[in-house]
Amino acid sequence: MNAAVLNNVCKSFGSTSAVNGLNVTIPGGSIYGFLGPNGAGKTTTIRMMMNIIRPDSGRISLFEDDNVERAKNKIGYMPEERGLYRKMTVRNVLAYFGAIKGVGKEELGRRVPQWLDRMDLAKWAGKKVEELSRGMHQKLQFAVTAINEPQMLILDEPFSGLDPLNTDLLKDIILQMRNEGRTVIFSTHVMHEAEKLCDSILLINKGKVILDDKLTTIRSRQRSNTICLEAEGDTSFIAGLPIVAKAKSEANRLEITLAPNADAQQLLRYLVDRVRIQVFEVKVPSLHEIFVSLVGKNDAQDS
Repeated sequence: MNAAVLNNVCKSFGSTSAVNGLNVTIPGGSIYGFLGPNGAGKTTTIRMMMNIIRPDSGRISLFEDDNVERAKNKIGYMPEERGLYRKMTVRNVLAYFGAIKGVGKEELGRRVPQWLDRMDLAKWAGKKVEELSRGMHQKLQFAVTAINEPQMLILDEPFSGLDPLNTDLLKDIILQMRNEGRTVIFSTHVMHEAEKLCDSILLINKGKVILDDKLTTIRSRQRSNTICLEAEGDTSFIAGLPIVAKAKSEANRLEITLAPNADAQQLLRYLVDRVRIQVFEVKVPSLHEIFVSLVGKNDAQDS
């Protein structure tokens, strides 16, 4: 079953088009990343999915139900603007939000300490929320979002304010949720985190879809013209080859940029009789590089 389907969704604020004809299908049991530059329409799209704002036109279906409000009880939403009661204790705020979300008193007695342990907040359970660091506040917000064990989590910038250890902690929990069959949608500017976590990504810019596919498929379509080479012997001739646009030395390896229309096999044929090859690696473009390339092209087309 699809977790969410958006058909030709549009939203404007005055004369500004925030989302323009968005068509997206998010499969259940997957980690799905919303990526895009500031002002791309990511948060607007999430708020429409949560029925905080209404689309001007188009259709949104959650769990194959067109009544978004009715489907919301299956979703845990963590907005970018955090909202916890600062004067309440950590334990009480977690129990309070759990009760609001329909978790019974007896079940809360089990889940609250479990989540406090899971988020490494147990020793802070009796402290007021206002005493927490930004990172601890972020972890508590995630626990509040997930305590009712929703079928889908929507997380807006979930790694903001977290150090590397707590980022890994949160990533492990997100992966575990996916393995349990839950759907996780998150919006982020942190490309390398999306690259490690996502099954699929949606790249939007100026409210329009630039890319929507599985991450493995996206990478396979991005042709790379950069080769990383380690070799024994004199490699000075490489920069002068007709198929080489640039050769840059980095420590004990060369990063070679091929000329347009050249390919790695051609370079390999030039090398085999002249040097002893130790490493010959076609560089796979990172999600950051793909992002910059596609958004840059889109901006150029619109200008």
